[in-house]
Amino acid sequence: MKKVGNHNSITRKLFLGVALSLIFSFTSFAQEAAAVAAPDAAAAPAAASGGDAAKGKELFNANCAACHKLDAKATGPALRGIASKYEMAWLYKWVKNSSDLIKSGDAQAVKVFEENNKSVMSSFPQLSNADIDNIIAYTSEPKAEVAAPAAGGATAVPGGPVADSGISNNLILAALALVLVVLVVMLVLVNKVLSKVAKANGIVVEPKAKTTPIWQAFAKNQFLILVTVIFLLLTSAYYVYGFFMQVGVDQGYEPIQPIHYSHRIHAGDNEINCKYCHSAARVSKNGGIPSLNICMNCHKNIAEVAETTATPEYSKAFYDEQIQKLYTAVGWDQATQTYTGKTQPVKWVRIHNLPDFVYFNHSQHVTVGGIECQTCHGPVEEYEIQKQFAPLTMGWCIDCHRKTEVKMEGNEYYTKIHEELSKKYGVDKLTAAQMGGLECGKCHY
Repeated sequence: MKKVGNHNSITRKLFLGVALSLIFSFTSFAQEAAAVAAPDAAAAPAAASGGDAAKGKELFNANCAACHKLDAKATGPALRGIASKYEMAWLYKWVKNSSDLIKSGDAQAVKVFEENNKSVMSSFPQLSNADIDNIIAYTSEPKAEVAAPAAGGATAVPGGPVADSGISNNLILAALALVLVVLVVMLVLVNKVLSKVAKANGIVVEPKAKTTPIWQAFAKNQFLILVTVIFLLLTSAYYVYGFFMQVGVDQGYEPIQPIHYSHRIHAGDNEINCKYCHSAARVSKNGGIPSLNICMNCHKNIAEVAETTATPEYSKAFYDEQIQKLYTAVGWDQATQTYTGKTQPVKWVRIHNLPDFVYFNHSQHVTVGGIECQTCHGPVEEYEIQKQFAPLTMGWCIDCHRKTEVKMEGNEYYTKIHEELSKKYGVDKLTAAQMGGLECGKCHY
């Protein structure tokens, strides 16, 4: 009997590939199990004796955080380690009524008062000695050190899940690539074996019959050519029309601003009302760009963000740098808590820009119409970088006027005309279009 091929060699290659895959799998599993089982080295420091640091944190945030920070000077001095600088008996008196202590001529109280620009500290007679002990325990906790990420590794977020190193995904891809290579090798070997078997048995494989190339057959068919030309013309016209209809439409426009402002943090996490910053939208045609003084209403005492504010894309250091840009623009000296008078203009990049021939009044929509800001500007509370949500085309505005009902609750301005027009159209609620919202002169004057 004639030997046609060594089939055992193929089997050995398959077993070798499977063995390598299993070895890599067990190695990866062992590494991941060790990482999960490893105890957290950066354990939270024990609370200072004499008070409950957890309760102290709550009291600090409720009473002290408006003027004090743990590790940076604000309106008042930094408070971390304050217990090592002053006696507890003196701290009790100072917290409960600092003004009386200063008036009594206490040298230490007068010194603190002078060092902090003679800022008068609020009195807290409602705080007991135990409450103050708790606050002192919180301020006595050592500062948590942020561990530097290992080279090439994932950055761990405090309190969050451990990021996947990606070893498992690479292993899966490697195994799939190995299987694919083995299959290709097997096909080549099988083809060789079949060719040898056919040759040994005198089997002659007939050559493939010569056929007309498909492009030549297509070129000879005039009907197919006509249909193809018509299809290409219609397709081209469709795309050309779509291109020209997008001229001047900037939906999704998301420019980078000179100072990074996160609507996600302000309108989302902190639930600041849109009209607190954009107050002009209630009474004016324009929504207005908020003055930086509005920003300083809060950021006088907020010089840095919390650790939990950071995202994989934007670190805490990045957000803190943006606050420093704000301070530079308004001329705020954080060390002395005073304005220097040296200001710099901020060149904001405009996002929403209607054509000059279009009239749009914010107050008409926001105050009279009661339209929510998100209707036109999208879910701004979710935006890290503000962008143009709506196309702001004529068709988009007309469609909104046709669908939006006029709010009549407490709106006496429309009472008489609403009664007359609702009878005319036989409806209980009129839309903006039925109130004349489709007249050309409403938007083009």
